[in-house]
Amino acid sequence: MSREELVNTIRKVPDFPIPGILFYDVTTLFKDPVALKKLSDTMYEMYKDKGITKVVGIESRGFIMGPILATRLGAGFIPIRKPGKLPAETIEESYDKEYGKDTIQIHKDALNEDDVVLLHDDLLATGGTMKAACKLVQKLNPKKVYVNFIIELKELHGKELFNPNVEVKSVLSL
Repeated sequence: MSREELVNTIRKVPDFPIPGILFYDVTTLFKDPVALKKLSDTMYEMYKDKGITKVVGIESRGFIMGPILATRLGAGFIPIRKPGKLPAETIEESYDKEYGKDTIQIHKDALNEDDVVLLHDDLLATGGTMKAACKLVQKLNPKKVYVNFIIELKELHGKELFNPNVEVKSVLSL
């Protein structure tokens, strides 16, 4: 399956969650076993030699490919969640996103200075969520941070928000 065929499995939903937003629904990609395997294989090949010790997924679509990739890389999985969802002591970061404000949290003991982290989410639009996730993870002083998305919406220039020392890659660019 080619990358173009992967793109064709993604459902586009206009005016969701608010008018004017074109939502890229990756659940249609996940339900296709051939597409899911191709996505998993592609992401594994991107990071297999990076020494990743933890994959950090952002609620909620980052919880799908994140654990799959962590398992394939022999790494642990760490969730970043919305406030009130994690049971132990947390740290948090607030940020603006395309259609409002939000806050995310991670367990205070989730990472340490020996960790090489791969931060994963489904989509890079304007970059606010992942930039906040990077700040949050960097508060825990990991050795290295990589950032990965399934889809990057290039015309929104979200990649420009990130420090040049953070490698940001996407499987698909639209």
